[in-house]
Amino acid sequence: ETIFPLNGSSMADTGVVEALLRRVEKVDDGVDSLEVATSLELDHQVIVGAVKSLQAVGDVISAELRSSKHWELTDEGREIAEHGSHEARVFGSIPVEGLPQSELMKLSFGKIGFSKAMSNKWIRLDKAHEGGPRIFRTVESIEDQVREKLLLLQKGNASQLEEKEKNELKKRKLLSEVTVKTYWIMKGNSFSTTVTKQETELTAEMITNGSWKEKKFKPYNFEAMGVAPDCGHLHPLMKVRTQFRQIFLEMGFTEMPTNNFIESSFWNFDSLFQPQQHPARDQHDTFFLSDPALAHDFPQDYLERVKKVHSEGGFGSQGYKYDWKIEEAKKNILRTHTTAVSARMLYKLAQQKFTPVKYFSIDRVFRNETLDATHLAEFHQIEGVVADYGLTLGDLMGVLHQFFTKLGITKLRFKPAYNPYTEPSMEVFSYHEGLKKWVEVGNSGIFRPEMLLPMGLPEDVSVIAWGLSLERPTMIKYGINNIRELVGHKVNLQMVYDSPICRLDS
Repeated sequence: ETIFPLNGSSMADTGVVEALLRRVEKVDDGVDSLEVATSLELDHQVIVGAVKSLQAVGDVISAELRSSKHWELTDEGREIAEHGSHEARVFGSIPVEGLPQSELMKLSFGKIGFSKAMSNKWIRLDKAHEGGPRIFRTVESIEDQVREKLLLLQKGNASQLEEKEKNELKKRKLLSEVTVKTYWIMKGNSFSTTVTKQETELTAEMITNGSWKEKKFKPYNFEAMGVAPDCGHLHPLMKVRTQFRQIFLEMGFTEMPTNNFIESSFWNFDSLFQPQQHPARDQHDTFFLSDPALAHDFPQDYLERVKKVHSEGGFGSQGYKYDWKIEEAKKNILRTHTTAVSARMLYKLAQQKFTPVKYFSIDRVFRNETLDATHLAEFHQIEGVVADYGLTLGDLMGVLHQFFTKLGITKLRFKPAYNPYTEPSMEVFSYHEGLKKWVEVGNSGIFRPEMLLPMGLPEDVSVIAWGLSLERPTMIKYGINNIRELVGHKVNLQMVYDSPICRLDS
């Protein structure tokens, strides 16, 4: 009996196919692929590959996909089966004279085992003990039922446990339910232990010598997908981002470095004259880091001036009149806006001889939002900052008109608004020709003296700034024709506006 390589498989694979066919030949009612793999001491996926190879050459075998479930111990479950449960090990670690709680908590199983042992009333905690909190046994001996159950499961006696007990072990992540998919393999209508490779191409030579009459051809699959051509394009938002960047550069702006996604609360909030009790500093709005949790490197003289303007006031302001805490300022976060970068750049500018500057940035910011149709946890903020002598609200409106005109947006409206670090502040609205309504496109304002003067900037220097989100619907208005070209059909502007990537609060 000769078996030829199937579908370009190796001789080693061919040996597996041969062994599988001989197993099927010996039985009438079929064999299980997992049992075959176990008996041949092979990985189950190797047998699955042999099954699929045989299915590709015709009706040699029939294979029915089946699935079954069984329980398996997790890594932690196997450890407990060997050494005992956490609570039993805690009980065993406590001598007759008791053990200080601090020493128990140093053990790898101490924290979890202490809680479980207390729940089982195996131990008690004496908080008033002379040497500090001390743990004592409350029973003479214990029965480690958790370990006993796991040993039963490990030996394959899962039927001796109730479903409730298994689910409790699963909840403790000591046990997992595994689904195993196998094939039940039987002889096909064309079963043979001799399988020849099917031809995939009809050649001119076969037609000339007539050999095609003796050959077996693989059935042509008319449902198969063709090979996709290699191609690619810029993501629409990346394309529009490039256009924004070009506009800023044309207007004489310099790009700020924005590669620090992790920022301290000091630069993200305090330096911007945003009070420490502001709702934006709550965990529901901001992502706080656990490692490293705190920042330590701050310019001390500047930090003291920020502390004073918050708690006592200054520069013509009464401040917020609260007890400013350095502990809050040290907390590391994922930056909530790129204005933190602007604060760093303006402070750096104040440490040298002042010259007028124009800065911009386009990069990611992060908000602890509940994901829904109008919010994502991160988006891209676009920010422009101009610092010069004697700038006014009229200058800000003029720059905004020039900026949005370059985007192709000419109809603008401004609405008074409130920001902790700008006064006056304005929301910017644009009339959307596709949606036939006014849509908010950004926020703007003049940075407050309470923010600028502690940095050391001259008193007659003003800083105007504005920010918007790259994903806002009217921001992709300028690139909407590019999007139409990419998708190959007319874009429904209302559909684009309602999509999660567009409806973001900047």
